[in-house]
Amino acid sequence: MLNLIGRSQTLFAQDLEENNSELAKIVSSSRFLVLGGAGSIGQAVVKEIFKRNPKKLHVVDISENNMVELVRDIRSSFGYIDGDFQTFALDIGSLEYDAFIKADGQFDYVLNLSALKHVRSEKDPYTLMRMIDVNIFNTDKTLKQSINAGVKKYFCVSTDKAANPVNMMGASKRIMEMFLMRRSMEIDISTARFANVAFSDGSLLHSFNQRLEKRQPIVAPNDIKRYFVTPQESGELCLMSCLFGANRDIFFPKLSESLHLISFADIAVKYLEQKGFEPVLCSSEEEARKLTETLPEQGKWPCLFTGSDTTGEKDFEEFFTDAEVLNMQRFSNLGVIKNEPVYNADLLAEFEANIGSMKSDLAWDKETIVALFFKMIPDFGHKETGKYLDGKM
Repeated sequence: MLNLIGRSQTLFAQDLEENNSELAKIVSSSRFLVLGGAGSIGQAVVKEIFKRNPKKLHVVDISENNMVELVRDIRSSFGYIDGDFQTFALDIGSLEYDAFIKADGQFDYVLNLSALKHVRSEKDPYTLMRMIDVNIFNTDKTLKQSINAGVKKYFCVSTDKAANPVNMMGASKRIMEMFLMRRSMEIDISTARFANVAFSDGSLLHSFNQRLEKRQPIVAPNDIKRYFVTPQESGELCLMSCLFGANRDIFFPKLSESLHLISFADIAVKYLEQKGFEPVLCSSEEEARKLTETLPEQGKWPCLFTGSDTTGEKDFEEFFTDAEVLNMQRFSNLGVIKNEPVYNADLLAEFEANIGSMKSDLAWDKETIVALFFKMIPDFGHKETGKYLDGKM
């Protein structure tokens, strides 16, 4: 996978080697709850914890199928541990989850990896409201439950798109960070912002496998460059932040020769070449679809690489803003954003009340929610183009 994203070495090998004994010591004596543990990042985190023999590891995720695969993967790769390892196919927002926490809420560390992560989820007001619920209110709910249960540390994954956000997904995570600051007065919290997770479930790169399997064209933007980490690196970063982060710390990968921008189109070319196909550039969707009938037998594959004009796409990626205080010395390849507990309690309460009122009325529109987001983040860079990824191949 590393060669596909343009590098030859892992990002955090030195930091892991320097801290591995301490990681093993903490994990082997601790109890963990991983929320959203069957997604790509969640699975990576669960594996990092499991292989260090925790006393207790409980995993919650709404996806029953992904949870089954997680268990099969762990048994096939690592086998078994003496500690209490269990999985639960539950919705964090549900009554059943609340009953689970009431019956079994004794954990040292809670790691929340659940999220609606797609920019395309802001296209309609109903999926957008679910994004707000999952990314903001479910986080706050599980935080309160952790405080009540005496949890030692709460970790929640953020996103690089929360730094100077331009889409609703990134903005929802930025607002989530505001809610985290409020709860940090009652419990130690750390988080992480990092790049795209290469070939993560549901991502464009992950879809390349489906396109080949279904004999369909490879489509990618040629004007968008992103930073990529591997799933394992995402798990390592989350665990390091959870165990070593001070209250309110945000961990992120340092930029280096090993972490650099690469376009989706460049990765598509590398991917096809690795699969033994020569990319053939097409000028339209129709041409690309038609050529799938003949090109594969010739060792070629039709590709459509175009510019991006959809709502929510950010021209560049960044892990921190100019206003944030950094510690770049503590780790070799990890940077740390140091935060004071700065938040506007009245603004957070107003946000909760407004969203609660919309949900109570069972009526809301995207424009009203966008306006509310602008009130929370005055310099929010959101621009509506009227075009969304679901309108493209």
